[in-house]
Amino acid sequence: MEKTNPILDKSMAFAVRIVNLYKYLKDTRSEYVISKQLLRSGTSIGANVRESVYAQSQADFKSKMYIALKEANESAYWIELLKRTQYLTEAQSRDILGDCIELIKILSSITKTLNDKNNS
Repeated sequence: MEKTNPILDKSMAFAVRIVNLYKYLKDTRSEYVISKQLLRSGTSIGANVRESVYAQSQADFKSKMYIALKEANESAYWIELLKRTQYLTEAQSRDILGDCIELIKILSSITKTLNDKNNS
């Protein structure tokens, strides 16, 4: 039986949601600029987490996790901007922003743990 990795699973699920949101914004709302930024940052989270699985060193792993965290924070910004500019309603943004914040918390915990290990 294959062992699951929650951050891999959650970041992939988030990326799928981001791709679908991008398609909705592009096709239904005719929004191309902000949604493209969100597509890049939102899918980059999982890509960096996935890359970290085969990191060449502890420093490489840490770097990938920090990049994923930065991309998650950027994604939260774009989602909030889409809500504030009425491309997304409060209800539409709530769940996906909640998922993004959950990723931020997990990645923050991972990077904090890595820093604590390096400082001890």
